[in-house]
Amino acid sequence: MDVLTENFSLYGKGFLGTVELTVYASALALVLGFLMASFRVAPVGSFRVLGTVWVTVLRNTPLTLLFFAVLLGLPRFGLVLPFQLFAVIALGCYTSAFICEVLRSGINTVPRGQGEAARSLGMNFGQTLSTVVLPQAFRSVIPPVGSTLIALAKNSAIAGAFSVTELLGTYKTLNELGYSIIWSFIWIAVGYLIITLTISAVFNVMEKRWGVAR
Repeated sequence: MDVLTENFSLYGKGFLGTVELTVYASALALVLGFLMASFRVAPVGSFRVLGTVWVTVLRNTPLTLLFFAVLLGLPRFGLVLPFQLFAVIALGCYTSAFICEVLRSGINTVPRGQGEAARSLGMNFGQTLSTVVLPQAFRSVIPPVGSTLIALAKNSAIAGAFSVTELLGTYKTLNELGYSIIWSFIWIAVGYLIITLTISAVFNVMEKRWGVAR
């Protein structure tokens, strides 16, 4: 316990850093994922191509490489931001590709007749998607969206290698101070477990309230 009690502030700072990364990157991933899922089912061909390219590139790019591309590439175009914000962009964009596919799979579970009925009532594509299709699709994708965001929380550990304050990075300081590396990692694992179990609990509540009964 001395590893935790004597370095509680250090663990706390890293824990809060990981929570912030997870929350902000999750928000960005959900917004971009929804946007790209809309593009992928849009009647406009150029939008479908854009959505397909976005998903294909990001899903097949290692997250570490994406971090390098964002942190080292964007400043070359004059975009200089705090490292934490760069990490949020990298994590959010990467996860958005997976959120997009989860949402698209949910959209595909909605009977085609639902959209046709909405269009027969005079609704345009945006109205049909937002008021008819997505509310039904949302109920079936709650568990996989939760799993994707749990993966995002664990992927945030990569940010520590790019000078971003997060939970896994605390082991470097603890190792330099001579603390047991085993217990350092055990308490780090406990921190990640708290975060992932919290996300899981939130989505379990959502699934019980709005999920499709199976």
